[in-house]
Amino acid sequence: MTDPIADMLTRIRNAVRVERPSVEVPASKVKRGLAEVLKREGYIWDWEIIDVRPCPQLRLHLKYGPNGERVIRHIRRVSKPGRRVYAGADSLRPVLNGLGISILSTSHGVVSDREARQQRVGGEVLCELW
Repeated sequence: MTDPIADMLTRIRNAVRVERPSVEVPASKVKRGLAEVLKREGYIWDWEIIDVRPCPQLRLHLKYGPNGERVIRHIRRVSKPGRRVYAGADSLRPVLNGLGISILSTSHGVVSDREARQQRVGGEVLCELW
């Protein structure tokens, strides 16, 4: 697999489309960071590591509104293996005027764009979602 983060985002996108309660992806440190940011920002209920063979799985418990409306409406990979996208703290702009978030990989770990502006750090823009 050339882009495991894009695979994770695609699995989330597909699971939300068919309204699954949870989705499983192969675990890694960056994916755990992404899951933690999604939980902090309120896009998923929770996540957990499931220890199975041959590799551990990361289970994300997806979140829906009271009438079944989708919390994650759009999720897009920004920085790709063929074209890396980096942004400084000053050049980070709110997604959809603050209704969405960008997720960055920084020297302080995986953080949302709000946290990156607050900590005054930049990094690789992994994805955008709203």
